[in-house]
Order: sequence, then C-alpha cells, then structure tokens
Amino acid sequence: MTENLMPKEKAAILMVALGKDFSSKIYKHLTDDEIEQLTLSITGLRAFDKETRDEVISEFYDLCVTQKYISEGGIDYARDVLVKAVGGDRADELIGKLSAALQVRPFDFVRRADPTQVSNFIQNEHPQTIALILSYLEPEKSANILALLPEENQAKVVERIANMSVVSMEYIREAEKILEYKISSIGQEENTSVGGVDTIVEMLNAIDRSTEKSILDKIEMDNPELADEIHRKMFVFEDIVKLTDVDLQKTLKEIDNDVLTMALKGASEEIAEKIFANISKRLHDMIVENMEYMGPVRVRDVEQAQQTIVNAIRKLEDAGEIEIARGGAEEELIV
Repeated sequence: MTENLMPKEKAAILMVALGKDFSSKIYKHLTDDEIEQLTLSITGLRAFDKETRDEVISEFYDLCVTQKYISEGGIDYARDVLVKAVGGDRADELIGKLSAALQVRPFDFVRRADPTQVSNFIQNEHPQTIALILSYLEPEKSANILALLPEENQAKVVERIANMSVVSMEYIREAEKILEYKISSIGQEENTSVGGVDTIVEMLNAIDRSTEKSILDKIEMDNPELADEIHRKMFVFEDIVKLTDVDLQKTLKEIDNDVLTMALKGASEEIAEKIFANISKRLHDMIVENMEYMGPVRVRDVEQAQQTIVNAIRKLEDAGEIEIARGGAEEELIV
C-alpha cells in the first residue's frame, strides 16, 4: 500500500495523522528548508485511507525502534535484535532505510579515536586514502589529525580532498579493509559526495594559523588557482561577529563608508549590531540614513562590498595586526 509513496509523502501523512498539536512540536525541531518541504508535501497531499495511514505509522514506529537499537549498540547489535524480532529480510530493510536516512558514515571509529593515535595509524597510507578518511570527519577532528601528519604530506592530502567529489562505495570499502576495521556503510547508495573546497575551508578555519599558512604556501606553489579559491572562502562575512571589538575597529578604519553601507544592506541583525557598536554615533546615523535612501540594490553589489571587507580582514591578519578566532579549545591567556 505504501511502497509507491515517496518518503516526503509518508512524512506528510504522518504529520496529518499525528494532529496539529503534536505536529507543531515536531516543526520546532526542523530546519527552515525541512519545514518548507514538509509543508509543501502536506498541502499537495492526496486523500489517503485508514489502511495507508496505519502502515505509515507502523513503519515510522519500526524505524524509531531501529534507531534506538543502533544508538544503544551500533548497527550489528541493532540487526541481531531485529532479526530475532522481525526476521532477517525485514531487519535488513529497516536498517537500510534508517542508515540511508541518517547517513551512517564510514570510518566511524576515527570519530571516537584520539587524533594522535589516528594520525600515527594513517600517516603512512597513501594521501588519497588519508584524504578520504578526513573527508568523512567533523572539520575540527580533521584539522587536528591533519596538523599531526608529516608536513610533506599535509598539502598533498588537502589538494586531494579539494579535488574529491564522488567516491565509489567499492573504493571506500577497500580503504576500510586496509584499516582493518568493521565499519557500517551508508545503506544502498552506490556513491557518496565527500570532500571539496568547502571541506578544506572548514578544516583550515579550525587549524592553528602556522599550520594553515604552511599548508596554503605549499598549495600556492603547486596549485595557485586552488589556493586562491581556498583563500576567498577562508573567512566569510558572517564571521565578523567572531572578531574582537578592537580588531573590528582596526578593520573598519580601512573600509570606505560607501562600501560599509552597501555591505550592511544585506547583513544580518547580529552583524549590523556588532558593527554599529564599534563605530561613532555620527557614522551610524549616516549609514542608517543612506541605507534608507538607497532603495533596492543588486545582490552581487552587496556581496562584492562584503567581500571587500573580508579581504581587508584577511590582509590585516596576514600582517599580524589582528587575530581571527580559530576553532577548537580556547587558548589560555596570561594576564
């Protein structure tokens, strides 16, 4: 009955079946994009009978139970329990659906292991294998491991992550065999997207400045275009809120008032408040007035103005005049 329904249609049926009170509580835990997609599915929902509703609720319950077993003891434990309860075929079906939905990723052992141990374990592997592993980890974890690798390998690994896009599951499984760990896969998918420049940016933003500079200098020599793309993305306009007031004031002295006005036209309230708190009342009033009289502006003009500010921040950081807060644990300060 429900095999022809798309996952989003099942979600819509479930929300309707739960009623508006319970559904509204679920909405609070969804992203804006998820809310939009789910709402569209509900509005476009065709009439369904009681049998379909009951099947959807039953499937949802089974998946919840499966997720509980996975969280308690992992994929293997969940399958053992489910095999006894519903049989092997149904157990594999439930775990396959949930694994794909939750994107249970390979190399899970690395996420739980100490970065030093991991770096020692993988440092002699091929840079492509190391890149694959780091691509599946949280940026901070990847950054810690990357910093512990031999310097001559760091740039090679970074370049391979940046050039990685779609990796076959066969290659991933082979890498897992090399590491001799039994890892859960991501279900029925034959390929999975990993790596890319954005992954590199997140990693380098979480790493210490000296290691970052060393890696980027090597990439600059080998691949100037990649280095330039990474530089452009390393610090985004929204990260201005991470600057100290003193560093932000130094930055704003380098920015033309017209550029600042244009940049603020598309800024969030948090960023605007941060900037307004670090300029004079006279300049604040002038910018607010100019913004009101500007009317609609082109998105690319706003983005260009914001990028001008970002470039100024990066230039000041390179000169050692300001410091951008990095990811990871906070450094101790001497008073």
